[in-house]
Amino acid sequence: MEDGRPIFLQIAELLENSILDGTLAEEEQVPSTNELAAFHRINPATAAKGVHKLVDDGTLYKKRGIGMFVSSGARAKLRGRRRDEFARQYVQPLLTEARKLGIDPAELKHMIDTWEEIR
Repeated sequence: MEDGRPIFLQIAELLENSILDGTLAEEEQVPSTNELAAFHRINPATAAKGVHKLVDDGTLYKKRGIGMFVSSGARAKLRGRRRDEFARQYVQPLLTEARKLGIDPAELKHMIDTWEEIR
C-alpha cells in the first residue's frame, strides 16, 4: 500500500488480482472489510470503499448478514476490462512509436517474438 495511488483503489485492485489469478473463485466469499483493514493496517472505512467500488461495478455482491462474494462471470469481465486497459496503456503507444520509427506490424511482431526467446 505504497505506490501513491489512493489506498481504496489499491485494495480494489488487490481483490481484482486475486479473482484474476484464481485465488478468489466466483461465488466465493471475500475477506471482510475488517479483515482487510487489520491485515493491511488501514482504516476499515478505506477498505470498505475499495470493496464497495467492486460492488458498484458488479464484480462483488453482498449477501445480507453474511458478507461479500465474487459475482458469477467476474473473472471474465475483469479480464476483458484489463485487456482493454492494457491495449490503451501499452499497445496503442507502442504502435504509435513503431509507426514513427518505420517499424511495420510484421517487424514489430518479430521483435516481440525475439525478445520472448531471449527471456
